[in-house]
Amino acid sequence: MADPQSYRPTNIPEHPGVYRFYNKQDKVIYVGKAKNLKNRLSNYFQANLATKTHRMVHEAVRVDWTIVSTELEALALEFSWIKQYQPKYNVQFKDDKSYPYLALSLNDEYPMIFITRKDKRPG
Repeated sequence: MADPQSYRPTNIPEHPGVYRFYNKQDKVIYVGKAKNLKNRLSNYFQANLATKTHRMVHEAVRVDWTIVSTELEALALEFSWIKQYQPKYNVQFKDDKSYPYLALSLNDEYPMIFITRKDKRPG
């Protein structure tokens, strides 16, 4: 187990972004998003962490981040990376069927937002 202080970054920007924790095999073990990367990542290096979080930060050996323009862009990137890397400490956005998608109906008089399992659907 690594000491989180050994890889704690000091130059974290105060911008929205997505961060990834890596283990010693250089595998992504957690992906998260933040409105302010500095504030969010600082929380991982505090005392009194939840058990699962404590395990994750002690298994990790480094943390990287990517700055984005908006929180919405961070959400989309986080979702994409969770799908791509399937990190063991993230909740997977799927059940036994498939990934859910947030959809917007375009053919209705009043567009509706709904969840679907198809990535493309007429209207």
